[in-house]
Amino acid sequence: MRPKPLAGIRVLDLTRLLPGPMCSLHLADMGADVIKVEDPRQGDYAREMGSLYVSVNRNKRSISVDLKQAAGREIFLRLADTADVIIEGFRPGTVNRLRIGYDDIKPRNAKLVYCAMTGYGQSGPFRDRAGHDLNYMSYTGVTDQTGGRGGPPVIPNIQVADLLGGSLSAVMGILAALLDVQRSGRGRYIDVAMADCTLAHAVFPLIAHHQHGEVAPRGEDMLSGGLPWYAIYETSDGRYVTVASLEEKFWRRLCTALDREGWIDAYHADAARREVLRTELRALFRSETQAFWVAKLEAADCCFSPVLTLDEALDHLQFAARDMIHVSGDGVPQFAFPVRFNDFTFAVHAPAPAQGEHSNEILTELGYSTREIEALNKNGAV
Repeated sequence: MRPKPLAGIRVLDLTRLLPGPMCSLHLADMGADVIKVEDPRQGDYAREMGSLYVSVNRNKRSISVDLKQAAGREIFLRLADTADVIIEGFRPGTVNRLRIGYDDIKPRNAKLVYCAMTGYGQSGPFRDRAGHDLNYMSYTGVTDQTGGRGGPPVIPNIQVADLLGGSLSAVMGILAALLDVQRSGRGRYIDVAMADCTLAHAVFPLIAHHQHGEVAPRGEDMLSGGLPWYAIYETSDGRYVTVASLEEKFWRRLCTALDREGWIDAYHADAARREVLRTELRALFRSETQAFWVAKLEAADCCFSPVLTLDEALDHLQFAARDMIHVSGDGVPQFAFPVRFNDFTFAVHAPAPAQGEHSNEILTELGYSTREIEALNKNGAV
């Protein structure tokens, strides 16, 4: 069996809550030695959220370090000497005031990849502003585009800016920088702004703005409800189904499966005919239950699906076959690492650590003696 993809990579994670811990979770699940560097007093705020902390901090170790103390700073610098990656999520300038910023560590570790994750980045007039996922989505136009036709903007149940704009963008940058280190021998500083990364993925609204001078109203763009064959329909039991027959071949299959071949030509019809078709589709789907439509259409290969609850998704045969759900020792369900490699099987080898659980272990690895560790604990440095 080959080693884990990131075996031998050490990551120091200074972040709390999302998106930082999710970023380091992906790295940990791929085999990196992720060390949570936590303040001895409060530590990771997510501990107060129970299951959230458990779900995004498995496969990591924790050390408590008071970075405001000289002894604590020295511990961090010695850890940084051994690290491949540092992830921090403080406001711009904070790590520099603590003297643990990139410029402080680069002379000691030229191969270090240093990733700063913030809402608005290290530059610009908003660099020092506080914010959360909803703020970043709102400034980038994503919130304005999210919701149904004629209705108000809505808050999605997935934190798009935090998790996709922040966590995954940071993972992408970190992995690219680690590859560059192998080739050049030099590390990188990575500036990840969640607002930037969210804006950069608003591709379809940008296309509409370029082509028409403005974006379509909420719920009326091509992939947000403008097309009757890419839409959500209610069923007779108050459930919902989705039709995503975007390509003409799938639309033909759907019409055939519905015994509505007369609708096929509507694919090339004008907007008025499409609205008539939408009304007809609504009436048809409301005539039977969700289970009826699943039995009739799910195997028709026409890009049809039921709208499942999360409970139903957790029990679904597709995700069971892919081993996507893991139940931890304390009974908390977690998602498995979603990317598959050959010669590598995802596993939870360690539960989310208690605050400072591995402090003494990590200090011993750094060469601190038992007496020195006792003194650091006594002085509150760890």
